[in-house]
Amino acid sequence: MAKIGLFQGLKQTQNIVMTQRLQQALKLLQVPTLELEQILRKELVENPLLEEIDYDDETEDATELDREVASADESEREKDPEPQNEDRDWGDSFDDGFRGITNERGYDEEDEMERPQKYIPSGQEDLTEQLHLSMPEGLKRDIGEYIIGCLGEDGMLSCGLEEVAAFFEVSEDDAEEVLKIIQSFDPPGVGARDIPECLLLQLEANELGESDEAHIVKHHFEALKNRKFADIAREMKITPKQVQEIAKSIGELDPRPGLSMGGDGARAITPDLEVVKVDEESDVYTVHLNDTNLPRLRVSKAYEGATKTNENDVKFINEKKSHAEWVIKTIEQRRRTMIKVMEAIVAEQHEFFEKGSIALRPLTLQQVATTIGMHESTVSRVTRQKYVQTPRGVFSLKFFFSAGLDSSGSEGEISAKAVKVMIQDIVSNENPSKPLSDKKIVDMLQEKNLKIARRTVAKYREQMGILSARMRKQF
Repeated sequence: MAKIGLFQGLKQTQNIVMTQRLQQALKLLQVPTLELEQILRKELVENPLLEEIDYDDETEDATELDREVASADESEREKDPEPQNEDRDWGDSFDDGFRGITNERGYDEEDEMERPQKYIPSGQEDLTEQLHLSMPEGLKRDIGEYIIGCLGEDGMLSCGLEEVAAFFEVSEDDAEEVLKIIQSFDPPGVGARDIPECLLLQLEANELGESDEAHIVKHHFEALKNRKFADIAREMKITPKQVQEIAKSIGELDPRPGLSMGGDGARAITPDLEVVKVDEESDVYTVHLNDTNLPRLRVSKAYEGATKTNENDVKFINEKKSHAEWVIKTIEQRRRTMIKVMEAIVAEQHEFFEKGSIALRPLTLQQVATTIGMHESTVSRVTRQKYVQTPRGVFSLKFFFSAGLDSSGSEGEISAKAVKVMIQDIVSNENPSKPLSDKKIVDMLQEKNLKIARRTVAKYREQMGILSARMRKQF
């Protein structure tokens, strides 16, 4: 029978510890170039042993940079006598707990974390300014500011008027009176409580409050959503084609006016890498880093005589010098790793650069990691939030990773993104009056030796925002 109780003893275990420097190195590998520039500018301010290389003398600067990198390597070897690979794979330095961020089958392009983040201004300052110009200080203005604070990013009112009325101890009619004033502000449609009200506010702003468009929104909105044009046509005593034209006009309105309030719209993307074709006669592509704005760093020589100062100063200078050398080495290692990963992607997706998205091949992080001899997690960090300028446009690095579907043709598996391009092409060329069903699309893809289920076609169609055959029909 086993004894139950507390016992004291020694046990030896092996754990991997994420040191502060390793965490910093992983962060530098992962951040996009614009953010890295800010980090390096901050390092220049905080570390007196770091200085920016003057580009006036390029040859001397390049030699100096190589010397600093070599010096940093030598310092590291003195601290750690174990031989190190110059292109150390940071992914090997942490346990498998970090691998959860990767996807064995590649990345889904719908992954919100990897999309270019959209800049969505609230517009509340603009609305508040319009409110202050519309009414003097007092209870009504306070109610108006409260209502503006309750508007969501889409410009819709996210709380009920009964809540507003209760907070200020006024009637709902008083609260609605203030809301009506806010609904007259720019952009038209702001402050609406639902989409029909939002569309009607925009129609009224365009002096179409009594139009057929307004009638359909008021009385047939559900039928409009479901594109039941024939039902609407019977009630209005017009043709389905006329209803379709009216629906097209309604479709030009903005159901989310908050997205256009203030600000400069979508954030511009600055590519971190560039893929360039050598010449028109060749099918060879080269990879370059778009890092000309990054400061080139070296260790300052201003403190070479520091041994004559007191012990505390020497310790401070040595620490700052060690950190400066580490920053220089880490940034150069980041540059080499990024180029390696992009070159591997170009090699795997060469046909894409020649023929476009239709030629995308299935590709996973593990495939690239194996090609360049690095950890899958390293590839994941390199591709996060990074963009590349190519002859075919600017793409997220995650764009080149995709799951594969079985093809009975000579090409073997085909990328899911390429399948989406095929579906888009089929729908674009269909007869609008006789749109193709998902089953028919499946049959057409099978004629191209592509095995795909109808539910997969439906899923890809919905991801691309393509309506079903019934909803695409035009009269």
